[in-house]
Amino acid sequence: MTAVADLMLDTNILVYAVSRTPEEADKRARSRRVIAEETFGLSAQVLQEFYWASTRKGARPLSPVEALGYIEEFETYPCVPVDAEMVKSGVELSERFRIAYWDGAILAAAHRLGAKTLFTEDLAHGQTYGSVRAVNPYLPS
Repeated sequence: MTAVADLMLDTNILVYAVSRTPEEADKRARSRRVIAEETFGLSAQVLQEFYWASTRKGARPLSPVEALGYIEEFETYPCVPVDAEMVKSGVELSERFRIAYWDGAILAAAHRLGAKTLFTEDLAHGQTYGSVRAVNPYLPS
């Protein structure tokens, strides 16, 4: 079965949602609203990056057990696996748009998911990359 969702979330959305850093309170609240209110998909890469970042960054990182608990919650959403085709698509998109490979891989997953929008802080807000538009959900609307 192919995962399908109109919206994909980048890693930073998930990381902010679990942040314990007081300076990130506004982003934490916004991220939690997005997760609670939107229908979205993810990629295995996003889950991998979430685990790494949430257990190492911030004033009080999550324990591995806490991070795994969140991953188990997130796996209920459509999730695109990482395979050789995904890697090749990520390379092509990174070259085409002159962005980091990891951002190209996120875009490749969004394309495979069928997402029209990618919520992210890492790409140019409002820019369209192929059929996917990058939106920074933390900017004022």
